[in-house]
Amino acid sequence: MLATFLIGLREGLEAALVVGILVAYLRRLDRRDALPKLWAGVGLAVGLALAIGAVLTFGAYELTFTAQELIGGGLSLLAVAMVTWMIFWMQRAGRTMKATLEGGVDRALTAGGLWALVAIGFVSVAREGIETTLLLWSMVQSFGDAPSALLGALLGLLAAVALGWLISRGALRLDLRRFFAWTGGFLVIVAAGVLAYAVMDLQEAGALPGPFTAAAPIDAATGAVAVGAAGFPFGWAFDVSSAIAPGGPLAAVLQATIGFMPAMTWLQVTAWVLYLAIVGTFYVRGLRPRRRSAAPTPRPRTEATPLSQQGAA
Repeated sequence: MLATFLIGLREGLEAALVVGILVAYLRRLDRRDALPKLWAGVGLAVGLALAIGAVLTFGAYELTFTAQELIGGGLSLLAVAMVTWMIFWMQRAGRTMKATLEGGVDRALTAGGLWALVAIGFVSVAREGIETTLLLWSMVQSFGDAPSALLGALLGLLAAVALGWLISRGALRLDLRRFFAWTGGFLVIVAAGVLAYAVMDLQEAGALPGPFTAAAPIDAATGAVAVGAAGFPFGWAFDVSSAIAPGGPLAAVLQATIGFMPAMTWLQVTAWVLYLAIVGTFYVRGLRPRRRSAAPTPRPRTEATPLSQQGAA
């Protein structure tokens, strides 16, 4: 519940801030007549996200186990890709997001068409909605405890709406830069866990070599799939199920926060480590303030310069 709450809060607040900027700008322009069109687009985006979630949830029951694992692994990879792109997009474009959104509204009002503002509202929210749906669906499949995970996401979204409303009204001041920096780092870790779960799905479906395929190394003493160094590269990296129960609360907390599972394959561990090392490094670098180029040292003036020339300079 904690992991999905934070995801719902982060993604929901991002969408709420976008909608808040659009609504505030229309009110500042005294174009309240355009608000219903904007809200119609927002409603369509929310409806699309819910429809995708329903199709993924109920459509899986009609599939074979192998098909479920293949689709689950593929969609989890798509969720990781979308989350990764969104993290870096927010890091890069967050400073100019307000001006970009307001420019889009200006163009929509100039065009004067009904669908222009509807499209602005739809596109502004649909991206976060689809990303959140795919990520939450992947995490629910991974945890297996759908009610708690969905309840956490719902509470996070409701908290995001409340915070967004308070911020837009000026009743709450929040350091959004720091908030998105910390939650972005959390999403990097969550995405690494989702990637590891996607690898497990694909291994269970036989799309990737692993403990469930003929490529698995066998321990000669036990006849089971090898664990540890003997299991490299297509066996189990470790199996601590005897110490950490797979369905227990400790396993759930570790899986929700850092993507740890009591039994993980070598491919899972490799994917998890590489993702954190590469994406985490680029993310931390993006948080550092850019150094401004040193200004040239002014040359000493030997005589007074006219004001007109100083202004031109």
